[in-house]
Amino acid sequence: MTMSISRKTIRKFRKAHRYLGVFLGMQFLMWTVSGIYFSWTDIDEIHGDHFKREIPVVTSFDNLINPVSDPHLNEITSLELRDIGGEPYYWINDSYLLNAQNGLKRSGITEEEALLVAEANMLPELEVNSVERIESVGNHHEYREKPLPAYVISYKTPKEVKAYVSVRDGAFQTVRYRDWRWFDFLWMTHTMDYQGRDDFNTTLLRGFSLMGLITVLSGFILFYLTSSTIRNLKHKK
Repeated sequence: MTMSISRKTIRKFRKAHRYLGVFLGMQFLMWTVSGIYFSWTDIDEIHGDHFKREIPVVTSFDNLINPVSDPHLNEITSLELRDIGGEPYYWINDSYLLNAQNGLKRSGITEEEALLVAEANMLPELEVNSVERIESVGNHHEYREKPLPAYVISYKTPKEVKAYVSVRDGAFQTVRYRDWRWFDFLWMTHTMDYQGRDDFNTTLLRGFSLMGLITVLSGFILFYLTSSTIRNLKHKK
């Protein structure tokens, strides 16, 4: 009778272990593949730093006006001097640009100026393929969670390099290319955050982690129930 119950128990654990393994196998494979990819890549290259100048082109300016001279400006909470196409601009209160030499206020930059900003930051040998203005992006877009609208400067390269420049403040934002997109996809499968990529507390990840632990424990139990060595030790006792 004892032997019959033991066989039933073994069959149950073997069946549970097998189905859990099949169910979790694909995610375990993605965790392994993405982990290998992360360990073999240089994060600076993934960011596209090798497509950018080591030191961006910077222009020196003189005869800059006092930004407080703007009659419409009551209070300055933040101010930054920007080089936009060789012209100095104050980026004031995170809201608008003010020409630092003639005091003219602007709400954004032109496509030509965005190209000059990109040129000052990207390698000179890169050839521009196209320029596009984007007003909005989806949750999975490579430019998500960054200032909009923006200009996308695409270059003629096998790795589909793109540079992004913010329209409102004329700031160079980021570089994206094929390797970064692979990294982003694998990072999504690694964290199992299919919305924002960086949330390690999703219900899905927690559930798969717990099921993974159960799968491992069921394997240990199955080994204990089916091991001839353990059976022999029990008989000797």
